[in-house]
Amino acid sequence: MAMQYYTADRVFTGEEWLENMVIQTIDGRIQSLLPADSVDPAAVQRFDHGSIIPAFLDIQLYGAHGRLLAVYPDPETLFETVDYCLKGGAVLCLPTVATNSKEVFFKCIDAVRAYWQEGGPGVWGLHLEGPWLNPVKRGAHVEAFIHPPTVEEVKEILEYGNGIVKMITLAPEVCSDEVIQLIQSYGITISAGHSNATFAQATAAFDKGVHAVTHLYNAMSALQHREPGLVGATFLHPQAKASIIPDGHHASFEAIRIAKQLMGDRLFTITDAVTETTEGYYQHEKVGDKYECNGTLSGSALTQHQSMLNLVNKVGIELGEAIRMCSLYPAQVIGADEIYGKIAPGYTAQFLVLNNDLTLSQVIL
Repeated sequence: MAMQYYTADRVFTGEEWLENMVIQTIDGRIQSLLPADSVDPAAVQRFDHGSIIPAFLDIQLYGAHGRLLAVYPDPETLFETVDYCLKGGAVLCLPTVATNSKEVFFKCIDAVRAYWQEGGPGVWGLHLEGPWLNPVKRGAHVEAFIHPPTVEEVKEILEYGNGIVKMITLAPEVCSDEVIQLIQSYGITISAGHSNATFAQATAAFDKGVHAVTHLYNAMSALQHREPGLVGATFLHPQAKASIIPDGHHASFEAIRIAKQLMGDRLFTITDAVTETTEGYYQHEKVGDKYECNGTLSGSALTQHQSMLNLVNKVGIELGEAIRMCSLYPAQVIGADEIYGKIAPGYTAQFLVLNNDLTLSQVIL
């Protein structure tokens, strides 16, 4: 057994801040939290002037370092994507493919399968964003590929991607109950997005087990005083958890503050990060600190560490809650919260070291 010990000025368990506490790990899992005076100091790796916190997750990004997954559907792209995530403190991710052809989706499924066969770490599965969206709210998605799904089409994709496709963003108003139930039967998280659903349609979808919402405010029916839309339904439904992109471009920091006050622990972060590319249907160009595709906002340049900093410094969210929004809450959405999002016995021994100024010092794997 490979036993290791770690400590810092403070340890954030995901629930509380502790001092004089040592994390004991065995073979990649947290064994226990021990009082510092019960462990030989010579055996402990200590990080002074900082804190140890749970590692982050990012369940929506599209590639990194010039390699968009839809353009380069291969293990190399996934290794680059994981590298990008790690540099921002995210040890687990869901690479995402925006609306595209069935052939591209299949190639991306193959890429994840090959990546796992090579022993690649840090990829929970694949997130398909589309093509079963509402064209009225397509954003930067290619309209030619957007369509309502048939049961046969859905079954073909789910069978091909069984065990690999872990999340699907769709517009619930263009999908039948049979399609929704079929996707759920494969254990896949359904997220409502790129949707023009009415308040009633969105609430009905949430009642039927669609418990996630993709990039709140963006590409969805807005909150209006006579028709609250998908945004209003998300605010009010107790089961709806929504991702948000905290870069100040996709949503103003004031709008994030409003959502946070209304939703509490139901709001979490994604980066929605893309990368520069001149190939394929989505030719992202970096404009300042965001990306555009044909003049339309198409992705962020965030890391999850920057997401945390923006939540604290720009939105005014308490540090521990900002950490949960980047770790525990996305883990809950994809069903990974029994091993990710906390520093507690049984959880993965992957955590971050933050300096006192909140800069990222180290990712412990």
